[in-house]
Amino acid sequence: MRTVAFSILYMPQSERSKPNMCKPDAVKLQPLDTANNLPISLTIQPSILYFGTPVVLLSTLNPDGSSNLSPMSSAWALGNRVVLGISRGGQAYANLVRHPEIVINLPSDELWQHVERIAPTTGKQPLPAYKQKLGYRFEADKFGCAGLTPLAATTVQPARVAECPLQLEASCLNIHDLTPHEADDDVNEVIVEARVSCVHAHQDIVIPGTQHIDTHAWKPLLYVFRHYFTTGTRLAVNFKDEVATSDEGLVKGNA
Repeated sequence: MRTVAFSILYMPQSERSKPNMCKPDAVKLQPLDTANNLPISLTIQPSILYFGTPVVLLSTLNPDGSSNLSPMSSAWALGNRVVLGISRGGQAYANLVRHPEIVINLPSDELWQHVERIAPTTGKQPLPAYKQKLGYRFEADKFGCAGLTPLAATTVQPARVAECPLQLEASCLNIHDLTPHEADDDVNEVIVEARVSCVHAHQDIVIPGTQHIDTHAWKPLLYVFRHYFTTGTRLAVNFKDEVATSDEGLVKGNA
């Protein structure tokens, strides 16, 4: 029996009622290319596009000098920069505007329950109306609520999360508004560009005698369409890899 894979085409909510657009009530199977055995595609309208990114616990500095902790998943790295997507309505944004230093704490798969404990909380007071509708509650002590331990950072003021195997100290260089589009509703998110100044890693995920992360040991917590996952079996290594050796039996990609 052949397994059929489905690919997804995303269409924003605002586009769905426009003429000449794909309609959710008229989803059709695309003809299968039997000659090449290509998968069938469906046109669907997912409400979210969290296709799989690492969970981040973002530390920012509160006005009273304590550290706020914000769970998020819109994060990716480019060189020594990390790009983050955050909401204007949260305490993290308010803190960043006032004080640009942050710590990007990356939890392992074992910490998912700690992350979920503070998922429905916010350090913002008064509680924004839209968050109240979503079931959020105010929490001043995010570290205590999550059951996590604050550690002093070395180059920035916000605290690190001791239990997170990777902790990236950074400073915000710029906050970019999302580009307006006539088809979109008002957007409440911004893009943060941060430069990493110091990286802390648990000893057990570092290859001894090197500056490299042991990918056998490092199991990041991933957020996939609002479900928590972690990494699986390593399939191969990229041609730029500096660590894997031939005796590991790994294949380097030829893309």
